[in-house]
Amino acid sequence: MLAGLVAAVRAGEGRVLVVRGEPGVGKTALLDYLAGQAQGCRVVRAAGMQSEIELAFAGLHQLMTPMLDRLEQLPAPQRDALRTAFGLSAGPAPDRFLVGLAVLSLLSEVAGERPLLCVIDDQQWLDQASAQALGFAARRLAADPVGLVFAARVPGEELAGLPELTVEGLSEGDARALLDSALTGPLDISVRDQIVAEARGNPLALLELPRGMTLAELAGGFGLPGAVSLTGRMEDSFRRRFDALPAQTRRLLLLAAADPSGDPLLVWQAAGRLGLPVQEAAALAAEAGLAEFGVARVRFRHPLVRSTAYRSASFPEQREVHGALAEVTDPAADPDRRAWHRAQAAAGPDEEVATELERSAGRAQARGGLAAAAAFLERAAQLTADPAHLVERALAATQASVQAGAFDKALGLLTMTEAWPLDEFASARVDLLRGQVAFASGLSSDAPPLLLKAARRLESLDPELARETYLDAWGAAFFAGRLAAGNLEEISRAARAMPRSQHPGPMELLLDGLTLLITDGLPAAAPTLRQAVSIFAGPGVSVGSGLRWGWLATAAATLLWDDDGWRAIIAWQAQLARNAGALEHLPIHLAGAGLTTAWSGDFEAAVSLIAEAEAVCEATGSLMAPYAALLLASLRGSQAEAVPLIETTINEAEAGRQGLAVTYARWTAAILYNGLGRYDEAREAALQASEDPSAMFVSMWALPELIEAAARSGNMPIAADALERLAETAQAGGTDFGLGIEARSRALLAEDHAADGLYREAIDRLGRTQLRPELARAHLLYGEWLRRQGRRSQARDQLRTAHGMLDAMEMQAFAERARRELLATGETARKRPARATAAASQDLTAQEAQVARLARDGLSNPEIGARLFISSHTVQYHLGKVFTKLGISSRGQLPGVLRGGPDAPGREPAWRQPGQSHMR
Repeated sequence: MLAGLVAAVRAGEGRVLVVRGEPGVGKTALLDYLAGQAQGCRVVRAAGMQSEIELAFAGLHQLMTPMLDRLEQLPAPQRDALRTAFGLSAGPAPDRFLVGLAVLSLLSEVAGERPLLCVIDDQQWLDQASAQALGFAARRLAADPVGLVFAARVPGEELAGLPELTVEGLSEGDARALLDSALTGPLDISVRDQIVAEARGNPLALLELPRGMTLAELAGGFGLPGAVSLTGRMEDSFRRRFDALPAQTRRLLLLAAADPSGDPLLVWQAAGRLGLPVQEAAALAAEAGLAEFGVARVRFRHPLVRSTAYRSASFPEQREVHGALAEVTDPAADPDRRAWHRAQAAAGPDEEVATELERSAGRAQARGGLAAAAAFLERAAQLTADPAHLVERALAATQASVQAGAFDKALGLLTMTEAWPLDEFASARVDLLRGQVAFASGLSSDAPPLLLKAARRLESLDPELARETYLDAWGAAFFAGRLAAGNLEEISRAARAMPRSQHPGPMELLLDGLTLLITDGLPAAAPTLRQAVSIFAGPGVSVGSGLRWGWLATAAATLLWDDDGWRAIIAWQAQLARNAGALEHLPIHLAGAGLTTAWSGDFEAAVSLIAEAEAVCEATGSLMAPYAALLLASLRGSQAEAVPLIETTINEAEAGRQGLAVTYARWTAAILYNGLGRYDEAREAALQASEDPSAMFVSMWALPELIEAAARSGNMPIAADALERLAETAQAGGTDFGLGIEARSRALLAEDHAADGLYREAIDRLGRTQLRPELARAHLLYGEWLRRQGRRSQARDQLRTAHGMLDAMEMQAFAERARRELLATGETARKRPARATAAASQDLTAQEAQVARLARDGLSNPEIGARLFISSHTVQYHLGKVFTKLGISSRGQLPGVLRGGPDAPGREPAWRQPGQSHMR
C-alpha cells in the first residue's frame, strides 16, 4: 500500500492515507520508511504535540513553513487567509474553510515543481485549526501529485472516512525473535511466553517491558504485573527507568517534556535558570535510552516517554519548569507560548497572567483559531480572582466555543459560569448563549423561547443587543416554522413593545418590518419592509450585518413578491460571503440563487448552483434542506426524481424540527402534481403548505397552486378563500410578479367576460419579470381556457407559445399538458431540436459539467477551484477530459457546445425577438 501511494503520487495523482494503531506498534517507523522510499518527491514532515494542542495553527505552520516562499502564487483571498492564520500579517479573522482551501492550493502549487509527500505523525495531538485545515485539503486531492499521510492512535473526526491502514502487531514468531534480540540475560520460558502474549506483537512493548523488569523477574517470573493495559505497562516501564535516574536528570527530562518546541537552546537556557548540570544530565538521559538532546532538536524516544516524564512530576515541579520556560521565551517572538507557560506556572489566581492570556485569545481569534481562543479564555477565567472578571472571561470563552462549533464545551462552560454569582446582565447573556447554541446546533424549535427570554432581560441593560437578540429569535422561530407555533407572535409583540431608537439602522428596520408583519399584517408592514430590502440589496449594510441577517432580508423581499429585490439581495449576500471568505454563510445564499435561477427557467445554471451549494455544505459540514433541488425537480415534472426527494426532505425536516423545510417541500409537491394534472393531490399538498402561518412566504407561494388545483378539482370555495388571501399580499407588494400571479389566479375563478382580460394582464405583467415558468403557465392556462370557450385558433397561439417555452425549459409535465391541449385543438406540438452536442455533454460527470459551465462563463482555473473547493490543477485535469468528450480543443469553444448560450432556457429565447410582445 505504501509503495503504491508513492507510485501514484509520482504519476501525478493525489493520495491520502491514515495509518492508525496503538502506541508503539510502529507507525512512526512506517512513516520513516515511506519518507525514505519517496525518491523524486519533496518530503515535508510535521508532528502533533500534546503540549501545543491549544496553539492555533501550530501543527499547520510546522508543516507549511518550508513552502511559504510560494505563498504569493495563491489567489489573494487564500493568500491573505493563510498569512493571517500564521500571524504573518494583520487582517480580519479568516474563515477556517478558506484556510483549508489555501492549504490545498499551496500544496498543489508546490507539487507543480516536484511531487510532494506530506507526512504528519501523531495527528491526534494536532491543534483543532490545523487538523481541520489538513482534513479539508486531504478530502480534495485529485489530480495533484500530492500525498498526505497521517499517523494517529485514534484519528480525529477530521479524517473520518479517508483510506486507512491499520498497523497490527508482529506475528508470534517475529515477536519472539525481536524479544530475544533485546535480551541481555536469561529469560524464563514462561516469562517469555507471557511477555509475548501480553505485548500482542507490539514492538515497543517487546523492547521495553523486559527493560522494566528485574533479573529475578526475568529469570523466574516473580512479580509479573497484573491486569494493566499495554500502554499502561509501557508507561510503567518508562516510569521505572525514569525514577532510577538522578534527580537532576529527571528535572531536565521534565523541562524538555514541558517545552513543545523541542528547541535545545530554549531548554539549555531554562535549565541554566534552574541550575541544572545540562551536559551530565543530558548524557544520562541518552544513556538510559529515554531522550536525545541534539544540536538541532530535543527528541524523546517515544511520546509515551514525554508524557511519562511530565506526569511523574508533582504539580509544584511542573509549575517550576513552566516558570523557567516562560522566563526564557521571547515575549515578542512567541507571546502566546510564553503566556501559556506562565499560566501553567501559576499556583493560584494571577490577574497579570490572566490579562496576558486574554491578549493571546485575541490574537488567536484574529487568526481564526477559535478553539485556541476558547482555551486561552477558559484558563484566564481559572486564574481570575474577581468574580465579575471571571464571569466575563468565562462568557467570552463560551462565545468562542460556540463560534468554533464546540457546543458541548460551550454548555459545560455555561454550567460552570452559573455556579458563580451573576448580575442581571451576565445572567441574560447566559440565556442568550444557550439560545445561540440551540439554534447553531440544529435544535431549531428549542432556540426561540431561549432567545426571547434573553432579549426581554436585555431590554433595560443593552437595548441594541436586545434588538439583535429579538431579530435572532424571530429568525429562529421562522426557521422552525410550525414546529415552534406561537413563538413568532410572542416574539413580535415583545419586540414591538420596545421603544424605537432615534436613528434606526438596517437591522432595526428589518426587525420593525418583520414584527409589524406579524402583529398588523403585510399592508402595514410593506413600507418598512421595502426600505429594509432596499438597504440590504446594496452596500448600505455592513459586512457583519449582511452576513448575519441578509437571509431574513430575502424573506422580506419574497413577502413583497419583489423578485428583483430578492435576486439583488441574494447576489449581494453571496458576494459579501465570498469576499469575506465566510464560507459557512454561503450555502443559504447559493440555495437562494439556485431557487431564483430555477424559477427563471435556467435549469442548467440552477444545477450548477445546486452543485456548488452542495460542495460548500460538504466542505463546511453544513446541513440544509435541498430547497433549490426541490423546486427544480418539481418544475421539471419528473415524478421519479421529485417524489423521493420531497418525501425524504419532509421526513428529515420533521426529525430535525425544521418546519420551514416541511412546508416548502409540500409547496413543491403541489407544483409537481399541478403539472401532472393530479389536482386532488396538488390541492392537498398546497392546502397543507398554505395553512402554515409561520412559514409565511412559502405558504403565500402555495396559494396560487391551491387556487389552480382547487379550481380544476371543483372545490371553488377553497379556491375563493385562497384568492382572497393571495390578493392581500399581492396588492400590498404592488409588483408585477405578485399582481401577475393574482391576475392569473383570479382568471381561473372569473366569469367569462372578465377572465380574458385577467389572463392578458397576467401575461403582460409576468412578461416584465424574469419568471419564465410562471409566464409559460399563464400562456398554458389562457390557452386551456380559450379552448374550452371554443376559440380554437386563439387557443392554439397561446398553447403553442406555452409549449415552446415549457419544452425549451424542459418542464416536462407542464409541457405534456400543453401538448395534450394542442392536440385537442387539432395541432401536433413540435419539440425543439436537440443540439448536436447534447449527447456528448450528457457523458460529462457531475464535476466535469460544473467545471465546464464555470469555464464557459469566463471564470479562471483558480476561480473555479475556489468555487468548487478543488485545486487549479484539478480544474485543468477536468477541463482536459471535458475537451476530449466534447471534441473541442479550447475554452473558447465551450459556449458553442454547452447549453446556456443565447438560446438557453431562462434567457431571451430565440422564438421571441427583442421588442416582440408575449401576446399573439
